[in-house]
Amino acid sequence: MAKTTRVTKKRVVKVEALGKAFVKASFNNIIISLTNNAGQVISWASAGKMGFRGSKKNTPYAAQMAAEDCSKTAYDLGLRKVKVYVKGPGAGRESAIRAIHSSGVEVTEINDVTPLPHNGCRPPKRRRV
Repeated sequence: MAKTTRVTKKRVVKVEALGKAFVKASFNNIIISLTNNAGQVISWASAGKMGFRGSKKNTPYAAQMAAEDCSKTAYDLGLRKVKVYVKGPGAGRESAIRAIHSSGVEVTEINDVTPLPHNGCRPPKRRRV
């Protein structure tokens, strides 16, 4: 007997002119998400999605390509201005922001939300002799 496939309804996201851009730049990859003010994702892209493999994923060029792809899709849907939130220590932080701005989406504000340890991890116990 054949399996029945379920048809899932595509979620409708309300696209406004003003939104948010989240750039997560880790040591291994970069992920860019463009959302509306409610936090619903309009478009997203990553260096891995763009076809970069291995150590090439954490390069400024890969971040630029991912940001261009993501912002072109959002621009076509009606996004015009974004506030950028950058997180992480990766290499493609600035180039991703520049690529978003150059593709027609205006960057109004840039915030660095990288988490910082207040007192670090608990040190290991004293070595017994």
